[in-house]
Amino acid sequence: MRQVWLGIGVLGVAALGLGAALYGSGDRAQAPAAAGTRTRAPVVVELFTSEGCSSCPPADRVLARLAADQPVQTAHVIVLSEHVDYWNRLGWRDPFSSEAFSARQRAYDGAVFRSGQVYTPQMVIGGQLQVVGSDYPAVVDAIMQVAAQPQPFSLTVAVNADRSGIGVHVAASPASGTAIAGDVEVVVAIAEDGLTREVRAGENGGKTLSHTGVARTLMPVGRLTPRLPRFEATTVVAVKPEWNLARMRVVAFAQEVESRRVLGAVVAQPS
Repeated sequence: MRQVWLGIGVLGVAALGLGAALYGSGDRAQAPAAAGTRTRAPVVVELFTSEGCSSCPPADRVLARLAADQPVQTAHVIVLSEHVDYWNRLGWRDPFSSEAFSARQRAYDGAVFRSGQVYTPQMVIGGQLQVVGSDYPAVVDAIMQVAAQPQPFSLTVAVNADRSGIGVHVAASPASGTAIAGDVEVVVAIAEDGLTREVRAGENGGKTLSHTGVARTLMPVGRLTPRLPRFEATTVVAVKPEWNLARMRVVAFAQEVESRRVLGAVVAQPS
């Protein structure tokens, strides 16, 4: 586990072509039903990683294993790989890295874990628990714990995509009989699977690394409040030339602003 001491910052937002647009037909997905049914509960697993960190490739493999095997019967594991940028100064600039992901990791520490430090590889499960990303048994145990909790939010997402942009229509609301105690952020991430890179310098120099669920962008698109407990909107994300639409996934989740707990999530493929 590699540790880097950093100050605590506010949540960063990746601003990539966010805007309103007319929405046509597209793939639709709906979050699994609330816990207590036979449907698997969605559990968002965020891996904070870097191509410049020699401890990170084993965690990258754990994330891929979680996505492929879905090892917890009660959970639908939704993986996101968020590449931090603070390793870039040590010999290799990670092409997937962003200061926004570093800021998001610091925000988790400031609001939830309160350790005064961040490290890679770190997995954050459901916005609540954190473990070393290469520790597969500990990760599975944390997923089980989060999956056992109620899922108080329902989300639906529909996606329409071409080279001009990815249109994402999101609707979110509390489950029947659930009241919102505080503000809830609706977050959309565009993730790409099946990425492989040859690292030419730094701690992983000479290695070829594979990545799953790489967050190309992650951004809040709206907020629910006790007075306005429902949200529905369309967002368009500009497609960069290097993105492969065939390998993209769209993840939408509701996250409590104060506690950072993920209250519900859904994933869909672009059409």
